[in-house]
Amino acid sequence: MGDLILLRHGETEWSQAGKHTGRTDVPLTAHGEECAAAVSPLLRDRHITAVFTSPAQRAVRTAELALGSAAASAKQDPDLWEWDYGGYEGLTTAQIQQTRPGWYLWRDGVIPGDSDHPGESVQSVGERTGRVLARVRPLLPDGDVVLVAHGHVLRVLTARWLGLDPADGRLFRLDTGTVGTLGFEHDEPVILTWNLTP
Repeated sequence: MGDLILLRHGETEWSQAGKHTGRTDVPLTAHGEECAAAVSPLLRDRHITAVFTSPAQRAVRTAELALGSAAASAKQDPDLWEWDYGGYEGLTTAQIQQTRPGWYLWRDGVIPGDSDHPGESVQSVGERTGRVLARVRPLLPDGDVVLVAHGHVLRVLTARWLGLDPADGRLFRLDTGTVGTLGFEHDEPVILTWNLTP
């Protein structure tokens, strides 16, 4: 049985600044590219049978740098887009808390934005990640499957993997340019590794 490998994209200018980056398609920084390439040794000896990425350029580029030739067969999966932050897109937590003191994404959610950023609930993100898991689980008997995406969506996906509520993704901090591995112990879903860097 293979493992489900989660790779969060490398640093962007927005992630470095702490801005909520959902559907805005920002590129990796030079440092983000270096970190994505540096992850390669963690994945080199894996038996990777499938790779799925968010459609965002920051995820696609991270896959190319971290996975080399294995990224050539990567499929873009719209269900791996980051949480749609709606009216909070591009804002930092501190900026949001100026008008909503004590605001916490996992508890309080987002407000609607424009037509490109309508916003979504954590339950909606949970539904999307549930669809991803339904598609990738049947592939695991053949080897490892890699998902290259974003911090919040991968945290929600991890909660769903463990049978937890989507909002329990708040418990799993995931930094840019890091790797996590989900698998099984005695046929029960578990976290094997988390937030690894080279």
